Amino acid sequence: MSYSKLMFAIIFILFLTACGNKETITKKTNKTIEVQTPKSQNKGHELVYKMTQKTGSYQDLLNLKDIVFHYTYRTPDQKEDVSIESYIFNGELSHGTYLKHERTLPELKGKMEQGYNGKDFWVKIDGKEVTDKNAIESVTFTRKTNFYWFAMMQKLLDPNINYEFLKQENVEGKLYDIVKVAFTTTGDEASDIYQLYINTETNLVDQFLFTVVSKNVTDPILMRVKYENINGILLTTYRKYTKSDWEANVLKDVWVEEITKDVKFNQNLDKSLFSN
Repeated sequence: MSYSKLMFAIIFILFLTACGNKETITKKTNKTIEVQTPKSQNKGHELVYKMTQKTGSYQDLLNLKDIVFHYTYRTPDQKEDVSIESYIFNGELSHGTYLKHERTLPELKGKMEQGYNGKDFWVKIDGKEVTDKNAIESVTFTRKTNFYWFAMMQKLLDPNINYEFLKQENVEGKLYDIVKVAFTTTGDEASDIYQLYINTETNLVDQFLFTVVSKNVTDPILMRVKYENINGILLTTYRKYTKSDWEANVLKDVWVEEITKDVKFNQNLDKSLFSN
């Protein structure tokens, strides 16, 4: 082994065994919690860590404080949700002002505004609060999902995640490390499963399979992503997904698209925006 390779191996091992490093983790509160960075679980965990070194970590998002961007969610029938999304990363506060809502609560006519203040989810139509149970459940799902898709790559080092390296596979001429990700749950609650395809050349996730157990979707969905570097963070500003099998074969070439643009970090958002 060459001297340079030996030194790299030593540095990498020292990193994996270090217990003193700290990383800021946010939960669904308004507090920032410091916890000890866990030791590497296995090869899958190491590959995900390596990926976040390219995309940026959640701590990097916390350092940028907040964000505002234009978001379009478009289904194959060309119906759209178009919203101005605003997030504060510490506490995962979330707000959306809708320019169009043809897919989310289309039965509610008028200008829609929805948010999460760190405790409660809420929705307003033309400035008036809507308290219908089904509407609140829809908003809860949308606020959580929009935030997670935006910050997913940075959040893949959150606590209570289990990683498993499955195999290497060649897909359309590119070699991928495939890592299974599952989330620790309580009791008999089912967990979503993610299967990441990490490009061995770029260390980035080019595509992944996922389930949505909360919506009774246990067959895999394939998500493909494209990145954009904004303020040193790699964001998946273009995403599209469709039904597939567990080998990532597309079952029908019909896609839902998600487009993020006009991204602006560190906008000094007031927390009052997120309260109803």
